[in-house]
Amino acid sequence: MVGEPAGIGPEVTVRAWASGRVHEVSVPLLVGSAASVERALDLTKVSARLRVMRSLEPLSDDPAVIDILDTGALDDRALPFAKDTLESGIATAKWLAELDALARDGVFAGTVMGPISTGSLKLAGKLDMVISPTPGESYLLLLTGPLRVAHLTDHMSIRAVCDLITPELIDTALQQIDAALRSWGVANPRIVVAGLNPHAIGDEEDRAIGPGVARARARGINVDGPSAPDTVFRQCIEGRYDLVLAMFHDQGHIAVKTWGFSGNCVIMMGPPYLHMSVAHGTAYDIVGTGKADPSMMLSAMRTCGVLTAGKGFSEVDR
Repeated sequence: MVGEPAGIGPEVTVRAWASGRVHEVSVPLLVGSAASVERALDLTKVSARLRVMRSLEPLSDDPAVIDILDTGALDDRALPFAKDTLESGIATAKWLAELDALARDGVFAGTVMGPISTGSLKLAGKLDMVISPTPGESYLLLLTGPLRVAHLTDHMSIRAVCDLITPELIDTALQQIDAALRSWGVANPRIVVAGLNPHAIGDEEDRAIGPGVARARARGINVDGPSAPDTVFRQCIEGRYDLVLAMFHDQGHIAVKTWGFSGNCVIMMGPPYLHMSVAHGTAYDIVGTGKADPSMMLSAMRTCGVLTAGKGFSEVDR
């Protein structure tokens, strides 16, 4: 999905598409506002022909042809620029619903959500359309080169995290993560769990994290931990592990954004298909300036194609 039409989503999408690297691993189709993509082509000077579909048609495999499904959710006359609008929020909600329905029907093997505006969605009363991480059900997974970090919890206080962590939650998360990695082509996933406290020494490690890891290991999952959170991410970068399970939002995000912010991308584990996004927002302040970095969108689109084909992470970075 192109994302919020008023933001940089259309610009980074067309630049990623024009690289030709998306087509090396997939046959892509955009969903969203054709008018916003047409404007982005003009702003970025990307040389490509836009082919607008009102319903599904056979797709081109030519990077010089941008196929987009635009069902008319947003009136071209209401096309916003660098601001939130009610109309854009309503349209974004419809595009998200279309994307989900097509993936559940098997039309898409995986989906990529461009940067959306929660402001526009709030105006439309449709903020519930955005998939949110729910411990025990869905998880945020950030990828940047060799560093891959899943988050046990998302936006909550550290005090709440301490109260929430149980052996059952750790065990459940490890089962879900191990199964996902295998479905993406990682034959024997090597997972490590970060501790919550300095040097992984504390009550949470003793009563919850350690026992949860032991339960998962007894199931045959290749998992270590709890490991000291000040060194565990470096161990993943060095290739000892395929993925780190972090205990809370900033524990994982700080590591990812420090190691390699440009080019990282996001997987939302939970839907019955691979659902990805970018790790940046709509960036209204630079819309149309040519400064928008397409590397995250390119990474998300390529990663989606590679993982849905079951080729594993080794193919992503090629």
